[in-house]
Amino acid sequence: MVEPDCKYFGNCGGCSAQHIPYELQLENKKKQLEIITKIPVKVFSEEKYNYRNRMDLIFTSNSLGLRKKSEWQKIVPIDNCLIADKKINTFMSEIQSFFTNNDTFDVKKHSGTFRYAVIRTADDSSISFVLNSKSTKLGEAIEQIKSFAEKTSAENILVTYVPPETDVSTSSDFFVVKGNDYLTINYHNKNFHYSIQSFFQNNHLMAKKMHEYCSEILSKYPTKENNLLDLYGGVGTFGIINSELFKKVTIVEFSKESIEMANHNIQLNNLDNVEAFAMDSKYLKNLNLKTPIYLITDPPRTGMDPKTINAIKELKPYLIIYISCNPQQLSKDLVKLHEYKVNSAALFDLFPQTPHSEAIVELILK
Repeated sequence: MVEPDCKYFGNCGGCSAQHIPYELQLENKKKQLEIITKIPVKVFSEEKYNYRNRMDLIFTSNSLGLRKKSEWQKIVPIDNCLIADKKINTFMSEIQSFFTNNDTFDVKKHSGTFRYAVIRTADDSSISFVLNSKSTKLGEAIEQIKSFAEKTSAENILVTYVPPETDVSTSSDFFVVKGNDYLTINYHNKNFHYSIQSFFQNNHLMAKKMHEYCSEILSKYPTKENNLLDLYGGVGTFGIINSELFKKVTIVEFSKESIEMANHNIQLNNLDNVEAFAMDSKYLKNLNLKTPIYLITDPPRTGMDPKTINAIKELKPYLIIYISCNPQQLSKDLVKLHEYKVNSAALFDLFPQTPHSEAIVELILK
């Protein structure tokens, strides 16, 4: 055990592993994945602090904070987060200096105005001010935010409305105060836009390593006359990055908003062999995909629906690259994909100082 570097450790409900030496954190995560895959695992890591590119910070009367450990209704005021991108800490300071004596939201009474400041960094940056949609003081709050937008170094400022009876920090009900409603990132010489209101990997350095790794796997195979299916494809990063390796790429994602952005990113990168479809992955057979096919699948923590797995089995992709943020669910899905053998496995530590990680498993049809 080591002395945690963060002065809020044990009080804040955030990262929970700072008392464990980082080398041991990596070893524990590696062993867990090796038990699942039954082969040696490569480990990729980067910065153990200042890596996180998104923080959902909660407003207090004169500060910002995070939820208290084991007491989610209580807030621990913070002035710096060790795992947050350094730019996020700069923006946090800017917000706390400007917004004082705030009309903050009370989770018990469901009243008050200011709820969250969602700060994100990419090649540019954004702050989304999340407000109670039923507050009687929205006008005053918006005028404050507009004044702040003129002073902050953040490029994009949004106002987001959420109902008082829900505890969420994103919404389709928002407007732009400054800049755009999307962020920009470059991965593997491809440019991507993604909505400030949507999910995106929270560790850019490690995400880049993941993309490089997947491309290296694919480059070992004769892919040029084959097709690629990018399943749970989000805004199209994996499919677009590897589009030059394949005859055709098909991106499938349930979220219509993400697919709209994926189509935008296809145009942004001037690609003519990539298509994107908004649909539930369990209806893959409706696409009449041409074989032979390779598959990249990046499902949510719940893993792949059994009907999706059955649809994949019917397609019989020669190669599956399975990207997982949940080792327990990965283990269950690998059992269902018994027609495949694990050829390689790698652990990517996107979440240092926590028990979480990402895994990439290369599966070959037996």
